[in-house]
Amino acid sequence: MFFKATPRGSALLGVFAASILVSGCGGTKGNAVHGKELYAQCQACHKPAENFVGPMHCGVIGRPAGSVPGFDYSEGMKASGLTWDETTLDQFLTSPVAFVNGTKMGFAGFDNPSDRADVIAWLRKMNDDPAICPKKS
Repeated sequence: MFFKATPRGSALLGVFAASILVSGCGGTKGNAVHGKELYAQCQACHKPAENFVGPMHCGVIGRPAGSVPGFDYSEGMKASGLTWDETTLDQFLTSPVAFVNGTKMGFAGFDNPSDRADVIAWLRKMNDDPAICPKKS
């Protein structure tokens, strides 16, 4: 018998099962399908592959903040020293104004951590889709 049903064994199995659920079974974070729906809010100011009211989002993950050519960033964004990754995007999308002093981004933020994870998952998926974000040669 692999597992003996004892109070201690049941407790250990419960801890193991909970750790799998919390870890996300492989580290996949966010729901890109839901993130795409939420991203509709971003499209008032952002387009994936071109600058608009806000800078383009293609290539955002891994890009230094304030570095898209041709976009007029705030001094705060240019001086932030940030590089966009899942952590910095999560922090920024919580409250852009609180995270980067002087940012021009007027969006209040996403209160729900799952919503932020979903938007970040969509940004990652969008960036990997050459139909949305053509690869530059």
